[in-house]
Amino acid sequence: MNDTRTAWLVLITNLPGQNQTLRMRVWRALKAAGAGLLRDGVYVLPQTAASRKLFEEQAREIQTVAGGAHILPFESDSTEQQVAFVELFDRSADYQELNIRLDAFKKSPAKLTELDARRALAAIARDLAATVATDFFPGKSQGQVQSALADTEAALNARFSPNEPRPAHRKIPCRDPKDYGGRTWATRQHVWIDRVCSAWLIRRFIDPKAKFVWLKRIQDKPKRALGFDFDGAEFSHVDSKVTFEVLVTSFGLEADVGLARMGLLVRFLDVGGIPVAEAPGLAAIVSGARSLQPDDDALLLSVTPALDSLYHTYSTEQS
Repeated sequence: MNDTRTAWLVLITNLPGQNQTLRMRVWRALKAAGAGLLRDGVYVLPQTAASRKLFEEQAREIQTVAGGAHILPFESDSTEQQVAFVELFDRSADYQELNIRLDAFKKSPAKLTELDARRALAAIARDLAATVATDFFPGKSQGQVQSALADTEAALNARFSPNEPRPAHRKIPCRDPKDYGGRTWATRQHVWIDRVCSAWLIRRFIDPKAKFVWLKRIQDKPKRALGFDFDGAEFSHVDSKVTFEVLVTSFGLEADVGLARMGLLVRFLDVGGIPVAEAPGLAAIVSGARSLQPDDDALLLSVTPALDSLYHTYSTEQS
């Protein structure tokens, strides 16, 4: 691992021996955050605002039981020591294990149901996101596993959501929502992430009275219906943008922070890209809804509260 960072934070703790519950809680919190263990009760992290906040939180908790906690900034001027510190954060073994799990998943029986397959892949994606979050010195392994996960998700989507649209290469024209009220919108049935999120976006921000037609064959699209998310549709993939993002751009909604973040999430789940922490959760929700709901109208209705909540969180939380 190559690294030029030399600034560290060290947390030195001294907990009363009888308080095993707090000792374990502190240890778990620091381990989950990826802190390196120098010796019993002494932890190190690269010096960042997030690291200081974490150490300060644990220090306050320790001090509530009359324990001792000290946070020391530290800059190593020894190459040997710097290398030793960086090695504490080597995640190569974690990425190797994730690669093994992905390989095993690819060899899983084809009879695996969609819900079971997506649950299994979501668990791998969740563990990968946790590893990436604590990989302070990323190397090639991180990108390799992320690429392998994206390829595996694409293969899964091709199996359970065939006929995904190919991206067009054109300018996205600006549209006025006033011209799109009370319309009928059509897309492929048995919707997956991009289609259900696009339908939510249409009804929430573009056409509150929208009616949807879920097509078994795209050739059956009603003549006056507005098509989305299939080849030849009025709204579909353009260059690197998925249909959700094309709709956001078409109707001048790019300044909406919540929608912009949702677009990254939809794109990752639909075609791959930069991992998003909430992706496994949304995939599990939509996958479960596809198994439980009798049709796509019911599916859209059932996932709308989750999408509303996600949008609210993305719109209001501090970046």
